Amino acid sequence: MTVYIKYMVSLRCKMMVQQELEKLGIHYSEVELGSVEVMEDMTAVQREAFKRNLLKSGLELLDDKRSILIEKIKNVIVKMIHHDDEFPKINYSDYIAEKLGYDYTYLSNMFSEIKGINIQQFIIYHKIEKVKELLLYQELNLTEISYRLHYSSVSHLSNQFKKVTGLSPSFYKKLRQKRNSNLENI
Repeated sequence: MTVYIKYMVSLRCKMMVQQELEKLGIHYSEVELGSVEVMEDMTAVQREAFKRNLLKSGLELLDDKRSILIEKIKNVIVKMIHHDDEFPKINYSDYIAEKLGYDYTYLSNMFSEIKGINIQQFIIYHKIEKVKELLLYQELNLTEISYRLHYSSVSHLSNQFKKVTGLSPSFYKKLRQKRNSNLENI
């Protein structure tokens, strides 16, 4: 039985969910971003305790089918951008539709209706977060980052970055470096 969890987007979240499952004596075979494969049905008491404990950590147990599908879309995107070593070689729309087994138009319309932004905007925001991470913690230049994240050019990456953050990538990097050096001097 698969159980779906909202806001589960990191390895730390996965570890926390595993700990909660173990505390409650719930046997599971797999914990992925946004979902857990439990080996037997949970009792009503276990489910309620699990739900309550997740809420304490900022996570939410999902029951509604539409919410579950939205969470699946978000998790495919987060995994694709933040956790996979390689971006897919196909269109994002084809990739998401293939991963979830639904028509992309259906997924896109539902996502927009519920989240208030479209899937493409969600992808852009996450790509910009990945760019920030790569600028700060990796020894990659903008050309390498642009190539790695499948931007058509450095100019396209820079324009998108500035549109989302209000800063150029190089200014952002300098600003963060200056802030970090100021913190070291304290």
